[in-house]
Amino acid sequence: MTALQEIPSTGQKLKAVLANAVPRQARTQLPKRITRTIENQDQASEVLARVIQLTVVSTMTILYLISPKTDAGTAFSPVPYALAVYFVLNIIGLYWALNRGLPNWAVYGSIVFDMSLLMVLIWSFHVQYQQPPSFYLKAPTVLYIFIFIAIRALRFESRFVLAAGITAALGWIAMVVYVITVDPENTMITRNYVEYLTSNSVLIGAELDKIISIILVTGILTLALKRAHALLVTATSEQEAARDLSRFFDQSVALRITGSDDAIAAGEGTTREAAIMNIDIRGFTPMAADMRAGDVIKVLAAYQKQIVPIIQVHGGTIDKFLGDGIMATFGALVPSETYAADALRAMDAIMADIDTWDTIGPLKNFTPEMINAAVASGPIAVGAVGDANRLEYTVIGAAVNLSAKLEKHNKVAACRALTTSETLRIATDQGYEPPHPPELQRSAIDGTPGESELAILHR
Repeated sequence: MTALQEIPSTGQKLKAVLANAVPRQARTQLPKRITRTIENQDQASEVLARVIQLTVVSTMTILYLISPKTDAGTAFSPVPYALAVYFVLNIIGLYWALNRGLPNWAVYGSIVFDMSLLMVLIWSFHVQYQQPPSFYLKAPTVLYIFIFIAIRALRFESRFVLAAGITAALGWIAMVVYVITVDPENTMITRNYVEYLTSNSVLIGAELDKIISIILVTGILTLALKRAHALLVTATSEQEAARDLSRFFDQSVALRITGSDDAIAAGEGTTREAAIMNIDIRGFTPMAADMRAGDVIKVLAAYQKQIVPIIQVHGGTIDKFLGDGIMATFGALVPSETYAADALRAMDAIMADIDTWDTIGPLKNFTPEMINAAVASGPIAVGAVGDANRLEYTVIGAAVNLSAKLEKHNKVAACRALTTSETLRIATDQGYEPPHPPELQRSAIDGTPGESELAILHR
């Protein structure tokens, strides 16, 4: 590739980078909950700004008190009075921000007052030291302008930085205009840089440098805050979306999705040894037929509220809700050395918990025999299936199908919870101890060839 051919490619890359660097127009229609979150962030930033302003004025007061006075104490100094007024007003502003939140007009008013107070303080130096007005243009106090502008950057609102910068630039222009017009017969203007530095003369170029610096700093901060605000909106929206997603997905799945280094894609999977648990309510369909729809959902919600925490506390992950059924995995999303033992312990805990349901309003009509559970284990594939617009984390394998069939076999075996003898052996090797001796039997499972070795854990 020649150098001439590289130029268009470089230009296209630069254009793409700048397009990403300059924020696009933010969405105007955000959900109210996201808008409230952003507003809360802004109010917290305003409180922080007030605290920093109080820190600045306190520091300035200390420095003023301990520093030797350049006027030997003979001239009237407005500095302590200005600091006192600034301190009191910031205390009021902090109280307002903490209790009610400052409205925008109050923030703008504070910006104008801060800059005006600073300009008046600088202006007063020529009176204090009995010098020509041009004297105050060389006061280093002008640097505090940049502190006040920077404080406004604490909020992710570029308009406040812009207001501070414009106010400061206009204020300094007014200060310069006053100097060169207060005495028409002697404007104090010079073109000699040495004379400017060694006298009270005014160098217009030097004052333009200050104004341009104020404008450039304001512009850079404004652009930075526009980008930061766009990122804040995006981050807040994604955080709220992730929080909402965690309510529709198991927490382990939600963390895996939101914490993944790369975007989750369909077709990506991992093979692991895991245990699969299926739980179902026997006879729930005819029971629900005589109930109102709202009552059905209320009962299912209470049933899931009881069982899901038990599964999760034993290291299980809810794969899906299937009407009145629940499918959970152990060791699928995160490898586990005790996946089978954890699954059987969870099943034992669920069976024990069912005995207390007669005290839970929506579940008081459930008898222990109505809740059936089964666990199977083996190699499974875990990953995302679907297309680019709709993905689902799931598990696939013989153990998944067998667990569902075993759960239905509870009715045939007249029991509440069972597993395969192989899963029981693996769980025992992993430290599981059944609450009572399991019943071992060989039985044909509907939908599977031959007979299987089963272990009934709860009758």
